[in-house]
Amino acid sequence: MPDSGAVYDWSISAPQDFWPAVWQFCGIIGDGPGPVNTRPALQRWDGEWFPSARLNFAENLLRFRDDQDAIVSWDESGRRRKLSYAELCEEVSRAALALHALGIQPGDRVAGFLPNITETIIAMLAAAWLGAVWSSCSPDFGTQAVLDRLGQIEPRVLFAADGYRYAGKELDVLDRVEGIRAAIPSIEQVVIVPWLRDVPDVSSVHGAVLWNQFAADSRLSTPDSRLSTRFPFDHPLYIMYSSGTTGLPKGMVHGVGGTLLQHQKEHVLHTDLTRDDRIFYFTTCGWMMWNWLVSALAVGATLVLYDGAPMAPRKDILWDMAAAERVSVFGTSARYLAAAEQEGLAPARSHDLSALRSILSTGSPLAPHSFDYVLRDIGADIHLASISGGTDLISCFALGDPTRPVYRGEIQTRGLGMKVEILDEDGTPIVGRPGELCCTMPFPSRPVSFWNDPDGSRYRSAYFEHYPGIWRHGDWAELTERGGIIIHGRSDATLNPGGVRIGTAEIYRQVEQVPEVVDSVVVGQEWQEDMRIVLFVRLHEGEVLDDALRGRIRRRIREHASPHHVPKMILQVADIPRTVSGKVSELAVREAIHGRPVKNADALANPASLDQFRNLPELGT
Repeated sequence: MPDSGAVYDWSISAPQDFWPAVWQFCGIIGDGPGPVNTRPALQRWDGEWFPSARLNFAENLLRFRDDQDAIVSWDESGRRRKLSYAELCEEVSRAALALHALGIQPGDRVAGFLPNITETIIAMLAAAWLGAVWSSCSPDFGTQAVLDRLGQIEPRVLFAADGYRYAGKELDVLDRVEGIRAAIPSIEQVVIVPWLRDVPDVSSVHGAVLWNQFAADSRLSTPDSRLSTRFPFDHPLYIMYSSGTTGLPKGMVHGVGGTLLQHQKEHVLHTDLTRDDRIFYFTTCGWMMWNWLVSALAVGATLVLYDGAPMAPRKDILWDMAAAERVSVFGTSARYLAAAEQEGLAPARSHDLSALRSILSTGSPLAPHSFDYVLRDIGADIHLASISGGTDLISCFALGDPTRPVYRGEIQTRGLGMKVEILDEDGTPIVGRPGELCCTMPFPSRPVSFWNDPDGSRYRSAYFEHYPGIWRHGDWAELTERGGIIIHGRSDATLNPGGVRIGTAEIYRQVEQVPEVVDSVVVGQEWQEDMRIVLFVRLHEGEVLDDALRGRIRRRIREHASPHHVPKMILQVADIPRTVSGKVSELAVREAIHGRPVKNADALANPASLDQFRNLPELGT
C-alpha cells in the first residue's frame, strides 16, 4: 500500500485524476464532477476547474437530518445551547425562505456582523442555499473596518447581533449597526439576533426586525424540496478580505466547488474527521478558520462553538468546555498555546481529555517549545497538527498527516494536490534553506476573482508579479529533507539587516521563552542606509524592562537563533497592535515608527496602540 508521500507525489503529478478522486471519496453531492478542464485549469490560474459540475454548498453541509448534535455552542459565561442536524435543517429552511421572500437571488450578497454563534451558521447556509454570497465581520470590528469591507460588496441583507460579551464585559453594538446600515444604501433589511438580551430594543436601527420575527412563518412543505438548485463549480460562495493594514482590504471571492472540495480533503484526509468526532476551533466569524470549521458539517461531525475571551472568566475555560463536550479535535492559535504555557495550564492533569486525539494550531508559526508543551501538558498521544494557509486560499498549503510522525518545530506535510515549493530569488526550488513559499500549479480553491477587479489586474498583482505564472504566497519558509515545512514569518515583513534575510518568527520563538514577556512585535527600522532590528515587548504587570532583562533577551536570541537575529533596540510598550483576527501587525508598527501614515488603522483591534510607536526619541539615536 502506498504511503502518504507516494500519495502526495501522485496528487501533484496527476491532478486531473486526484481531484475527481477526492470528490468521489468524500461523497460530494452534486452533478459531476466531470472531467477537469485540464488545459485552462492546470496551466492558467483563471480557468474554471470542473466546468460541467453543478452543486449546492448547503445541500452538502445539510446532508444529515438526524438527531445527532450538529452544533453545540458555549459562551464565556458557560451558557450552552445545542441543535441537532434535523433542527439545523429546519432552521436553515426557515431562514432561506425568508430571504427568498425578500427577493434574494443567486449572486446577491448577504452579510453578517455577528459573534461565533449558531445563528451565524444558519444565516450563512440559508444564503448559500439560494446561491447568494456570504460575507461576515466579527462584532469587535470598528464601524470603519466594517464599511471598508461590506461597503465594497453592497449587501442587500445584514444579519447582526445586538452585542457580544468579551472578558466579562457586555458590549452593545446596535449604534454601530445603525451606522453601518445608514452608510451602505444597498442594505434593504437588517435582522437582529438577540445575544445580550432575550428581547433587545431595536428601535434605534431603522427598519430592523428580530431574528424570530424574520423567519417566523417560513417553513418548507416537504423535506425533499429543501435543496434543489445547484450551481456551477466556480459560483461565488464567500467574499473574504485581506487584513487591510496596507490598503483597502481586498475582497477575495471564493467559489462553491473549490471551497467544499478543498475543505473536504483537509477534513477527511488530513484530519481524519468522521461523524463520531466533535470538532472545536477558537475563532471568530471574521477569520477564515470559521469558514473552515463550518464545512465539517459535510462530514457529519459535531461543531463545538465558543464565543468570548479564551481565558475569561477562568484561564482554563476552553479546557472546561473541551472536557464537558468530549471534544476530539481541538483547534486554536499558536498564540493561545504559548499563552497557556506561560499561565502554567496543564489540562492533561486538571481535566478529563480522554476523548481528545488531535490539536490543530494556526494563525502564526508554532514555536518548538509549544510542541513540547502540548506533549507534556496536554497529551503525549495527541496528534499535533500545525497548519498554515490563508484567507487567500480559504484553506491550507501545509497541514497535518495522521499517518506520519510529528517532528518538533515542523509542519508535517504539504497539502495533497498542492504543488508547494520553496523558491530562491531566481525562482529555483530549494530544500533545507529558507525562501519564498510558492504554489507552482493551480488548485481548486484559488480565488475565483477579486471583488471590483474586472480585468483581473489586482488579482495578478497580488500573487503572480514576483514569479510570473507562479503563486507567491508571501511566507518565508523552508522545506525540510523529510518533506516538512517550517514557516519563518511573512516575507513582506522579513528583516534584512546587512543583507541577511531573517524571518520574524525566529525571533518570536525565543522571546516567548522569556517569562517576563507577555507579547512582542519585531520590525526593521531604516537606519543609516541599512536596516536595524527593533523589538518591542509588552511585559507582565509590575515588570520593568531594565538593562538586565534586555541582556537576557539578547542572550536568548543570540544563543538559540544567531547573532544576526539580535535586536539593536529593545523597547517596552503597553500594548501590541493586532488585527481584528488576532495577528500581530508588523507592517502597521513599521509604518508608525517611520512617521508614515498607517492605512486602514481601523482594521486593527486596538488602533490607539499605534500612538506609542510614533516619534520615539530612542529610535532617533
